[in-house]
Amino acid sequence: MISKYFTRSEFACQCGECQFNVVDVELLAVLEDIRDHYALPVMITSGCRCRSHNDYVGGAAMSKHCLGIAADVVVMGIDPHDVFKYLELRWKGGYGLGDGRTFTHVDMRERATRWSY
Repeated sequence: MISKYFTRSEFACQCGECQFNVVDVELLAVLEDIRDHYALPVMITSGCRCRSHNDYVGGAAMSKHCLGIAADVVVMGIDPHDVFKYLELRWKGGYGLGDGRTFTHVDMRERATRWSY
């Protein structure tokens, strides 16, 4: 366990080769906040990505996943848009938040940025 609720392997690149699994401490704190708020499991659907895997999945050229400071998450039983809205209210002044149909993106960029997929 690298935190109260998460293991390092949950964040590992899914390419199956590189073993990239760096996790930002501040990102962990935000994800733990989500877990505590909903009192439900939080699944990391995409954490770290090597450049090759990021290209393969069609990730942005400057993806924060490639720096180990981003995660796409699903809270079991909660609509991803509701998770996005919670984070948007909770962290008004910072972070990158993406409102996806099947997941919520969270990254540790310095300037508050919001978008929808």
